[in-house]
Amino acid sequence: MSTDSVDGGQANTRPQIEVTEIAAEQARSLLESEDLDPTEAGLRLFVQQGGCAGLSYGMRFDDSPDDDDTIYEHHELRVFVDPASLKYIEGSVLDYEEGLQAEGFHVENPNVVSECGCGESFRT
Repeated sequence: MSTDSVDGGQANTRPQIEVTEIAAEQARSLLESEDLDPTEAGLRLFVQQGGCAGLSYGMRFDDSPDDDDTIYEHHELRVFVDPASLKYIEGSVLDYEEGLQAEGFHVENPNVVSECGCGESFRT
């Protein structure tokens, strides 16, 4: 298990983006199903305008990080975060939840001051 973060090859002193083991396991499984190389590719976690509270999370797989991304590695999963998104989500935990009504990835973000009723968007 690696919980080091890397920013341009240097140790990152900013609050990390954490990833739970189950979230990493689910993401790695999806990454493999996309036929991407897990040593280069990773999960991009980002924030975009939208939703009833103003901001929403987005995720997708990328072949490689962008030059200005911060890269976090947890449980053999690489997570790429762009500088604009990082200011909204630093210190967050990416988790995977299984329940009676929903199943999927969830971001536990300490920077959120309010969320919409469905939990899909937020405000900082």
